[in-house]
Amino acid sequence: MKLLFDVQELYYLAQYLPIFKELQRRKVCCEFVIYENPQFAHLLQKAVVEDALPARWVKDKRHALAYYLEQKADWVIFGNRFFDVHTLHTVSKSAQMGHAIGIKSSYYTKSDTQMTVRFMEGPRRLDIIRKMYPRANFVLTGFAKLDPLHNKAIPPLDFLSMGLDPSRKTILYAPTFYPSSIGSFPDTWPREFSEYNLIVKPHYFSMTKEKYRSQRKKFEKWAPFENVYIADIDAHSLLPFMVSSDLLISEASSSIFEFAALDKPIVWCDFLNLRWSYRGPFRYRFTRRMDQDILKFSDIGAHAENYGQLKFVVDGQLEQPHMFREKRRAYCELFVGSGDGRASVRVVDYLLRNV
Repeated sequence: MKLLFDVQELYYLAQYLPIFKELQRRKVCCEFVIYENPQFAHLLQKAVVEDALPARWVKDKRHALAYYLEQKADWVIFGNRFFDVHTLHTVSKSAQMGHAIGIKSSYYTKSDTQMTVRFMEGPRRLDIIRKMYPRANFVLTGFAKLDPLHNKAIPPLDFLSMGLDPSRKTILYAPTFYPSSIGSFPDTWPREFSEYNLIVKPHYFSMTKEKYRSQRKKFEKWAPFENVYIADIDAHSLLPFMVSSDLLISEASSSIFEFAALDKPIVWCDFLNLRWSYRGPFRYRFTRRMDQDILKFSDIGAHAENYGQLKFVVDGQLEQPHMFREKRRAYCELFVGSGDGRASVRVVDYLLRNV
């Protein structure tokens, strides 16, 4: 038996790795098909070496398809849609698993092109997507990406090596690339939060896309503060930072629900920097972009309507971290699914049963 993982983006690896390790445990042959990116070749190569990945490099999707047709693997696993899954199905079965819980409506439209199976995290999204695509095959497994957290497989961070103070509480700021709150944070905000360690984990696109260069300038302004650690671009997973942080600051993003699954407090930023094409009479474009259903559950944590409120809200949540515990527990069951650490086992069980 052979399985191939389609790696269109580096950050897909966090979702794939727990599946890969479970397949390895069962002696199944696997390979990661990684799309070349000359600008970030060193990052991709580093990830391959660090995680000891059996890798095949391809130039683009068409090159990937040609390789899939040649290999005739039992399964090809995707983190997003694929341009010609119908041709792929002449030789292999396909499986899709989202690389994130997903706040945007694209979470659903990834299934416009239907694969052999799509593995779903929680029952809320499963019910909705089955109605949208009644002929497709969806299987509830839980969110494999979080298995290492639930299984205590990720060690705590070494704060001293990061230049941080282990005696302080730690805030993780994990903004998304768009729509983002980054531009609303002042250049000196670390000074206002001087009693805390601040870990900033930018989205991969914030660090790589030219149109987000203003966000990188912000990170450069914050980096010199003694209580700040800016995660490097090669830190493709948020999980190690989640383990050692006491509170998360983010916007409407997948990280909100991932962090809440650890039963830790979150602060949801409502202040966003929207392009002019998403403001005023064009606000409907922003509304259409976001998953309106998941936003109904935004009371999973405390909110800051503007930056001026943020410090007060953060202080309050760290003083009373159990305030939203029941909401976190209930909503994570709906969206993230079981927290038993066996989502990857259920995925692999399905794959092996349905060769």
